[in-house]
Amino acid sequence: MENQFPEKIMVNSLSEVDRVAFYKKTYSHVAAGVLVFVLFEYLLLQSETIVEFMLSMTLGYKWLLMLGGFMLATNYAEGMAMRTTDKNKQYLAYGIYIFFEALIFVPMLYIVTELMGPAGSDLLYQASIITLALFTGLSATVLMTKTDFSFLKTGLTIGFFIAIGLIIAGSLFGFDLGLWFSVGMCLLAGGSILYQTSNLMKTYGVEDYIPAALGLFASLMLLFWYILRIFMSRD
Repeated sequence: MENQFPEKIMVNSLSEVDRVAFYKKTYSHVAAGVLVFVLFEYLLLQSETIVEFMLSMTLGYKWLLMLGGFMLATNYAEGMAMRTTDKNKQYLAYGIYIFFEALIFVPMLYIVTELMGPAGSDLLYQASIITLALFTGLSATVLMTKTDFSFLKTGLTIGFFIAIGLIIAGSLFGFDLGLWFSVGMCLLAGGSILYQTSNLMKTYGVEDYIPAALGLFASLMLLFWYILRIFMSRD
C-alpha cells in the first residue's frame, strides 16, 4: 500500500538556495506574527472588561492560575502546529499562540501605555527597538556563522525550570524577583533564540516554516517581556 504520509524533506538536506527560501518564509511569518500581536493587543486594550479582569489576575495565586492557563494554551498551540501538515491548522495554532501572548501582556502594556503617560510610550518604543535588534543580531549570528547551538538545550531546560520555581515562590510568598531575575531571563531568552535558530535545519521539514516561526516568535516575546520589565524598573 502506498504511504499516505511521505517522509519529511528536512531543511538540512536542501540546497543553499532552498534553505535561504525557507529562512525567508520563516522570518516573514515571525514578522507577520509581531504585527498580528500588535493588532490583538490594541483590540484587547480597548476593552475595559478585559483590562480589569487581567489586572485582577496579577496578584498572588491568581497570577499562577493565569500563567498555568497560558502555558496550557500555548503548549497546545505549539503541539497542534507540529502535529499537522495542514497549513490552515498551522495558521490557526499560530493565531491561538499569538492571541494568548497578547492577552498575558495586557496588564503590563496597560500600565506602560495608560498609567505612565508619555514616558511610558518612550519606554515601550525603546524596549521594542532593543528587543528587535537583539533578536535580529542573535539570529543573524547563527545563520551567518552556521554555529550549532544545540548544546544549549540542557542548560536552557534547567534554567527555565529554576525560573518557573522562582516565579511560583514569588507569587505564593509575595516577594519581588527583582531586576537581576529579569536580566537572567533575558539571557535565557537570548539562549533560546540561539538554540531555536540553529535548530531550524535539524528539526523542521521544508514545509514547517509556520511551526518554526512560532518557536522563534515565542522566544522573541519572552525577550521582549523581560526587557520591558527592566525598563519599567528604572521608573
